[in-house]
Amino acid sequence: MPAEREFELAAPPAPKRTRVRRGGWSWGPVEGAKLRVLSLGAGVQSTTLALMAAHGLIGPMPDCAIFADTGAEPAPVYDQLAWLQSGQLGLPFPIHVVSAGSIKREIIDAAAGLNGASGRPPFFVKSGKGRLGQINRQCTQDYKIDPIRKKQRDLLGFRPRQRIPDAQVEVWIGISTDETVRAGSSWDNWSVNRYPLLEKGMSRTDCERWLSIHGYPVPMKSACTFCPYRTDREWRHMRDHDPEAWKEAVAIDAMVRDMHRHGKIRGELFVHRSGVPLDEVDLRTDEEAGQGLLMVCEAGCGL
Repeated sequence: MPAEREFELAAPPAPKRTRVRRGGWSWGPVEGAKLRVLSLGAGVQSTTLALMAAHGLIGPMPDCAIFADTGAEPAPVYDQLAWLQSGQLGLPFPIHVVSAGSIKREIIDAAAGLNGASGRPPFFVKSGKGRLGQINRQCTQDYKIDPIRKKQRDLLGFRPRQRIPDAQVEVWIGISTDETVRAGSSWDNWSVNRYPLLEKGMSRTDCERWLSIHGYPVPMKSACTFCPYRTDREWRHMRDHDPEAWKEAVAIDAMVRDMHRHGKIRGELFVHRSGVPLDEVDLRTDEEAGQGLLMVCEAGCGL
């Protein structure tokens, strides 16, 4: 059975008519949309969306993809973006790259007391009493959502603050079934979010499998090198396979430690959820730490 057909059969039946939820969330194509945009992060899910569209498996075809560059992605993400832009894939739509500047530069300046780091990532904060919390995330809004929204306005031909009619833009977002909690409505009435991978019932693993079946490389996760949402497995992979990104993450982690001295944050900041300097975190697997063997012994020795 052809791979494309296999995924078509696995997908839930398409609704007879488009359903647009209040606040801008569509299941299926948005009827009457003037612009269809793929929000491209150059990671597994959005790359799969772009290539499945090129294969004619998801439609209608996007008018373009937009990549918001934070200035802090690992080198392999920029390599993936260049590959998608190269023309060798024959993507039937252009990729626009937009940017609100470098979040890395903003953090470096904030650590030096030169600004307030309004676009800060959700670093973990340890209070004087040792309590660990997390500061509010602003980076996605400032460095991803706002630049993409501005480009959409430009493509539609509307000036800043000029009113745009409702449901003019259909935005494809690469959220898969293993992270449905992240799916939400658009903040703007003129923009409607759509999640084609959810419509097809595809998980991240399904996306990786689809890419491999078609001979495409499976990209790494798209995220800033110092993103606090990384798991220990992801930190370990960075440390072992991308030493430059790891070096940068360790440097940023050390740099933000005392950022509270220059702002309103009360406590030391950390990149890792443990509240320990990144280069001191125990990133060993259970097996490497000897816990895996202990678990096997307890389960199988009968004592």
